Amino acid sequence: MKKPPMRMCAACREKREKRELLRFVRTAEGTILPDETGRVNGRGAYLCKQSACMRKAIKIRALDRALECPVDKTMLEQLAEKYEQPPA
Repeated sequence: MKKPPMRMCAACREKREKRELLRFVRTAEGTILPDETGRVNGRGAYLCKQSACMRKAIKIRALDRALECPVDKTMLEQLAEKYEQPPA
């Protein structure tokens, strides 16, 4: 049985299975976009699918460093709201 591919979250630095993370990619044109399929060409970085990790990534500018260019903060904030945990 093959081991699942592991990737590291750019914000919390935890290693997780690739499918548990959300990939962000910087395309050749320089645009940053979330890559749901994991197949878009370009430089990639991963974040946990948790709003806390996305908010931490905004605060410490983790994606800016990983993708080597500035990232639109509003896009990350919208994604953080999308993955917000419902109150239990």
